[in-house]
Amino acid sequence: MLKLPVKKSYVLLLIIVVTTSVKAQQFGGNPPSIKWKQVNTPVAKVIFPAGLDSAGLRVAGIVQRMNGAIQPTIGYKQKQVSILLQNQTTIANAYVGLAPFRSEFYLTPDQNSFEIGSLLWTDQLAIHEFRHVQQYNNFDVGLSKALRVLFGEGGQALGNAITIPNWFFEGDAVFNETLVSEQGRGRLPYFFNGYRALWDAGKDYSWMKLRNGSYRDYIPDWYPMGYMLVAYGREKYGDDFWKKVTHDAAGFKGLFYPMQKAIKKYSGKSFTQFRNDGLNYFKEQYSADSSLNHSLLHSSTPSLIKKQHFIASQEYPAYVNDNTIIYMKSTYDNLPQFVINSDGKEKKINVRSVSIDNYFGYHNGKIIYAAYRPDLRWTYRDYSELKVLDINTGKEKRLTKNTKYFSPAFSNDGNSIVAVQVSPSGKNELHLLNAATGKLISVVPNKERLFFTYPKFYGDEKLVSAVRNAQGKMSLAIIDINTGSAKYLLPFSYQPIAFPVVRGDTIYFSATSGINDRLFAVVVPTGKLLALKQSPGTISEYEPAVTAHKLAWVEFTAFGYTIHQANNNAADWIALADSSIPGGLPDFKISALKRDSSTGLLATITAKPLPVTTYNKAHHLFNFHSLIPNFSDPNYTLSLEGENVLNTFQSQLSFNYNRNEGYKQFGFDAIYGALFPFISGGADYTLDRRGYYKGSNIYWNESDVHTGLELPLNFSSGKHLTGLSIGSDIYYKRSTFQQPYQSLFSDQNYTYLNNYITFTNHIQQARKNIYPRLGEAITLNYKTSVTGTNANQFLASGTFYLPGLFINNNLVINAAHQQKGVDNVVDFSNDFPFSRGYTAENLHNMNKIGINYHFPIAYPDAGAANTVYFLRIRGNLFYDYTHATDFYTNGTIFKGDFRSTGGEVFFDTKWFNQQALTFGIRYSYLLDNDIFGGSGRNRVELVLPVSFF
Repeated sequence: MLKLPVKKSYVLLLIIVVTTSVKAQQFGGNPPSIKWKQVNTPVAKVIFPAGLDSAGLRVAGIVQRMNGAIQPTIGYKQKQVSILLQNQTTIANAYVGLAPFRSEFYLTPDQNSFEIGSLLWTDQLAIHEFRHVQQYNNFDVGLSKALRVLFGEGGQALGNAITIPNWFFEGDAVFNETLVSEQGRGRLPYFFNGYRALWDAGKDYSWMKLRNGSYRDYIPDWYPMGYMLVAYGREKYGDDFWKKVTHDAAGFKGLFYPMQKAIKKYSGKSFTQFRNDGLNYFKEQYSADSSLNHSLLHSSTPSLIKKQHFIASQEYPAYVNDNTIIYMKSTYDNLPQFVINSDGKEKKINVRSVSIDNYFGYHNGKIIYAAYRPDLRWTYRDYSELKVLDINTGKEKRLTKNTKYFSPAFSNDGNSIVAVQVSPSGKNELHLLNAATGKLISVVPNKERLFFTYPKFYGDEKLVSAVRNAQGKMSLAIIDINTGSAKYLLPFSYQPIAFPVVRGDTIYFSATSGINDRLFAVVVPTGKLLALKQSPGTISEYEPAVTAHKLAWVEFTAFGYTIHQANNNAADWIALADSSIPGGLPDFKISALKRDSSTGLLATITAKPLPVTTYNKAHHLFNFHSLIPNFSDPNYTLSLEGENVLNTFQSQLSFNYNRNEGYKQFGFDAIYGALFPFISGGADYTLDRRGYYKGSNIYWNESDVHTGLELPLNFSSGKHLTGLSIGSDIYYKRSTFQQPYQSLFSDQNYTYLNNYITFTNHIQQARKNIYPRLGEAITLNYKTSVTGTNANQFLASGTFYLPGLFINNNLVINAAHQQKGVDNVVDFSNDFPFSRGYTAENLHNMNKIGINYHFPIAYPDAGAANTVYFLRIRGNLFYDYTHATDFYTNGTIFKGDFRSTGGEVFFDTKWFNQQALTFGIRYSYLLDNDIFGGSGRNRVELVLPVSFF
């Protein structure tokens, strides 16, 4: 954290809060063995690993065809974007970002078809993410364009982030995916569950709370909010409404609150009225019965329900017997854990390892689930490994290593496991594994190139799975283990299906039916389709579990996913007329989805031959994209930042002015991350360094050349997140004295090594945890001269996180030791964490212990003027003790103690409804004299983040 005098805080605070956050790009994340290919079109350059030609061609074909069709609703500006397809990850995700302008698609699809949909994953990413490309291309107007001219792509990113809210970016992209396809999240009930639950619970949260979230209450993210407002705007005010609004907003027309002013200009309504009308337009469509089933709350008093905060999510129930059930439990205070509930009494089994989702399978005292593990070195490569947990002992073992397995399930005898395997090539298979050893038994043939989700055993020779075909339509299939032949129990449709479970000859599952996701069952011998009768106020039904006498399922509420149990009575099921799931996909009365010329465009796009060529890894290596100012008194810096598309080479040209000495520094730095160690290097030249000698100033110039190696390693596994970074840099420095001081001082040059080790290890954090309840971060740094002079310095520092007295309290202990050589001719930079409140000096030997107790104070969930929103106020009580020794010029030894105590108050906030920022105020009381500067024992400081951009 950076300490600043209060009088200098305002300008820096303003800089911080208007700055966009950096996308989660992984520097140097791919091994050098990957060979890259490309499809180059005027619209996009699609770059992909060799062997993924079909995916690259598909993405290129979609964005090329879609570009012209959907331009009229956003604008006609066009700049080619680079789209990088990543196939080594297990996480389904993508982004488009400025600085540099590029997009990345993570190609492993999600298992849950309710959440994103069932379209071919490359199609889904292309139609959603390319809309972001068009947004950025057309938001380069007015003052945003001026910022781009002055500061590059980072300047436009800043301008766009200030003026265009994230709800529009994502809502407009979701609208596009819904418009051009026959599915899209705008037609999926699951997408609206969060808002529907709030409405049914009578949760009338403020706009700022809906925008910024809460540590106490469930708040949906900005995607569904954005879709509802964008869809309503196009429905009521025409397809060009948002084009006009965002063009004005990105251009800063009206300067302050330009988006709100533009909405009023083109709709005739205030922004408050517009957003209320937009949300109510969808709310009214859920008007059949808005009463909740309050079994979780044990209360029928609406006023109590309205005041109730988030309780817990209970997911994926599995019966041990009729009276005992196992499920995954997640709260805001505790880590996700497996629990067993017998006759209403809940008992923890164990904390779940880090995982992508909460899905698990159960059989005869054993839980099987897929855990996430990153690669040791390459951050774009990670794994989904199977783990088995014994519910009686709580012991867990890893069953597979370096695999990409999803949705595992036990066989009826518990000796085998079936899991979905997704390979880097995109191939999707069902693997049968030995339940005791994890060894592969067989691979089920996938003759029809289906995408399998949530497989289960149906007898000993067959499997059942919710499957997607090449068009993205879904069915429920019974698959022969030996031949791979599939028997489809339902007609293929775009209605998502998930969570099948087998009981005898009946398969229970969830599927979309109109504005609800409902429970269905199909009797395999007869093909009869049944639907569970719904209780009033039910908000969709998921994840069924069945015994001969009991039925359980999960419903979504404003207080978390809730398990409901009932007797398994035939009378509760309705026989349907045929095998088609009724209801179809809803449009939620948005006729704008049908009147546009690009409606359903995706289905008409066919493969066209495009040339595939080799992508040169050295292409546009020095890709300078942004000019970044960084004003941290006394240093005022301008940096020209560069980064190539593959994110393997970062470079920086910089100029720094130091106000204290008046020196000017020119520098270049670069780092290459495509090899196993990072390779870095750079040079700096400094003019007019200034020192004080015998009553007058002396001046000299400095030059610096450096290079180094760093090895970043990730040992994260199970419940622990662990990293180790080892590196060494060599620096050559030369000092040249200016006239007339050359006769007094000889020029100096020396070479030194900077060696360091950084180790971090901690458990996962729950939402409300301030810090991990257990963890440590340790840094060792040794600098020593090699030639030219005598100098060395060693620093060891560590931070240790321990549980406090209450669940979201932390005891944090800091310790540090720094020592430099007695005969040092030069002083190295001082990174020692001196006692708070004191003026720090780089002394010969320093030792420090710091004790901190962090605790939450309040959760205001309140803000002002759509500018600043307070999520949490938290405090820290501290005591610091530093003991230092040094040498006076006469050879005597100095010894001193520097003790301080005090408190800090931190504010976890969001600015402009989307930019997170934590800042604080520190009061320090000095128990010893501050002999190096300042007067008095009371110190007050403003604590701001180190990184402003």
